[in-house]
Parts: sequence; C-alpha cells; structure tokens
Amino acid sequence: MSKRIEEPEMAYVYVVRNPSYNDLSLCAWDNILYKGTNVVYETKFGLDLGVIVGPAPVSRQPYRKGSCDVDVIDFSSSDNDCSSCSSCCVSGEPVKVEVKGDVDYIDHLATPQEMKRYEENSRKEEAALRVCREKVIKNKLNMKLVTAHFLLAENKVIFFFTAEERVDFRDLVKDLVQVFKMRIELRQIGVRDESRLLGGLSVCGRDYCCHCINTQMDPVTIKMAKEQNLSLNSMKISGSCGRLLCCLAYEYDYYMEEKAGCPQEGTRLRLGRDLWKVVEVNILSRKLTLEANEGRTMFLPFEDVYYDDETSQWHVSQDFIEDFLE
Repeated sequence: MSKRIEEPEMAYVYVVRNPSYNDLSLCAWDNILYKGTNVVYETKFGLDLGVIVGPAPVSRQPYRKGSCDVDVIDFSSSDNDCSSCSSCCVSGEPVKVEVKGDVDYIDHLATPQEMKRYEENSRKEEAALRVCREKVIKNKLNMKLVTAHFLLAENKVIFFFTAEERVDFRDLVKDLVQVFKMRIELRQIGVRDESRLLGGLSVCGRDYCCHCINTQMDPVTIKMAKEQNLSLNSMKISGSCGRLLCCLAYEYDYYMEEKAGCPQEGTRLRLGRDLWKVVEVNILSRKLTLEANEGRTMFLPFEDVYYDDETSQWHVSQDFIEDFLE
C-alpha cells in the first residue's frame, strides 16, 4: 500500500528483499523491525512477501555528489545519485529519519497463516512450471521458462521466461487460466535477469553479484576491461549468462580517475638526451613502464611525472632525472 506523505515525517526506513524474484526495495514502517522479519508490502507485481535486510543507509551529513553521506532520505529528489546503493553507511540499529516524497509503506507484518500460504505456494511453483512447459510445447512457442511465482496476497501467478524475439502468448494465457483459475502474468526477461533470479556460483567462487548484491542491471562494456588491462578473452571476462561480468564496472571509475592524472600509453618523455615511450600504465603498482629505442625498459612512479600547462606536455621530475643519470 503506497502512502503519499504531504509533509515530512519521521519514520524507520528499511531495505526489503523479495525472496522469490530477488528485488530490493526501500519501505517505511512506524516501529523498529530487525533483520529477517517477514513483511507484506507492495511490489511492482502486487502485494507479496518480503524479508527485512536491515535499516536503510543513513548518515549525518547533507548529500554531496559522489558521496554516500545523507541525513534526510528523499526518495523524490533527482539529485540523489545513490539510488542503486543498498549497503553503504548502514547503521547497526534502526534510526528514525525524515522522509520526503512518495514512500512505499510496509502493508503489514506477515502472519503465521500467510507464512504457511507462502510455503504452500513455493511447493506449487515447480508443478506450475511443468504445466506451463506442456502448454508452451502445445502452442509451439519459442520461449524458455525460467521460474514461476504465486503472489502471497493476490490471486495471481507470474511466469518469467526468456526468448530471442517477441512472443505472442495470448493462446498460452487462455490455456493457463483454464488450469489455474486465477490471473496469469507472463514476463519476458533477459539472460542477465535469468541469472539474477536463479543465482549460482561465479568464476570467483562466490554467488552471482546480480543475485546477491546488485539492485540494478547496469550496462557493462568491453572498454571497461580494456581500461583495466584485463584479458579480452571472452571466456575469462564473461559470466554464466554469457554477458560481461558485472564486477568489471566496480573499479572502472577509479581506473579512469587515476589514468587522468598520468600520461597515456604512447606518450614520449625525455630523460636527458633520450626519448622514452610509455608502453604501459599500471594503476595498481602506480608505475609507468617506459621503453627506449634500443629496447631498454624502466619503471617510472606516478609521483615523478607531471603535466606542464604552459607547454601542454608531460615531464619527468628533475629529481628522478638526476638519480637516473647518475
């Protein structure tokens, strides 16, 4: 149930996770709730079960761009660039904060009867998938069913599927309505969303990032791998979904910021009478690899190179040149 707050109010705001399709939401409640509490709240599909993950991120300073410090959580503010962040600055105990804008309030705490119904629905989902697969074959549809979910507080079942192109499933819906006698919703998702729903172990040996920590499926590009000097072998930088690993985006901004403060590969630097070419920029060791015409190589620390605005050129510090020539 959505509640429009006309004037600022003080409330507890929590991160709520849906265990069925792995969505994270921010929801308000008037009392203290702790991690693991089962609640019923409004999702994009309807009223459903959620689990409290913890208090929403809270800090003490006014929001600054590029910072996670916020004292007032304003869900309607377009200046808040931390909308995808769900784990920074989390306090140990719930704290009442001033809430502005449209806020989704938790509808109510889940009752024992609702928890029993949720367990029954979970057991029915595998059987519902089998029935739906039979109907898909009957209607000769080119689609792959991923999972099914019965909403807790509404008479509706959702089927998630992937397909290479748009699917006309009107006849399929009619067949399913005759079987389940309830509202049917089919949602086409991408291959990345399939991994997010099902979960699994990535190449690092941990759960998929999209399944356990990411709340948004942000785009990942091959440029991110290039800037971090990673192997461009698709087998090494792709996840089980066949797309580029989500973690390629985690340190990309840091690499770009650091590289902005040092010469690019191909830049030539003068040391004494010789010109040396930058062949590698190593952000982790904070050193440049230089190469001379004769094939000689050397390492130059970042702190020993600077940019001269007057000449618009990169130069090596005099101290390093003197030590090098000695």
